[in-house]
Amino acid sequence: MNFTRFDIEGPCLIEPGRIGDERGFFSETFRLDRFTAEIGPVSFVQDNHSRSALRGTLRGLHYQKEPRAQGKLVRVTRGAILDVAVDIRTGSPTYGRHVAVELSDANWRQLWVPAGFLHGFCTLCDDVEVIYKVTDYYSREHDAGVRWNDPALNIEWPVSPGEAVLSDKDRSAPMLSEIGAPFSYRD
Repeated sequence: MNFTRFDIEGPCLIEPGRIGDERGFFSETFRLDRFTAEIGPVSFVQDNHSRSALRGTLRGLHYQKEPRAQGKLVRVTRGAILDVAVDIRTGSPTYGRHVAVELSDANWRQLWVPAGFLHGFCTLCDDVEVIYKVTDYYSREHDAGVRWNDPALNIEWPVSPGEAVLSDKDRSAPMLSEIGAPFSYRD
């Protein structure tokens, strides 16, 4: 299992190994001891599974407000996505910057998105399944988001606004400048 850091402190790309033969493969997709040694203490409390039927389905950019903020460990079991994490920790030297990586069933990579980051993804093909572990339970009361195509974020999505398949909630989410300071950066 390899852990790769980004220029933005927090998110981490994780590449589990696979052992394969003519029968298929075996992979340890999560090990608490390795994860804790690389990322720090974490407690996952809920697993989520989403299926998107169409290429260009865009889910995000989402976060949960304190005290119900969530860290997410995201992986793809069918298809491929462009996965994005945006730093929204007030006072962070990388505030408003993002990481974007392709996760797929072929490359088997995972993305750790800590609390304090927006998270979203866009499907790169039809029939995509995404599984992610979270560090707090879903709370409708704390559920929030930022508009996926906010120009201030400068995210190069693989779809145009006219092509993106969006929920009404994501289509009408506020801009980053409108959400205040939901998280603060701690050195």
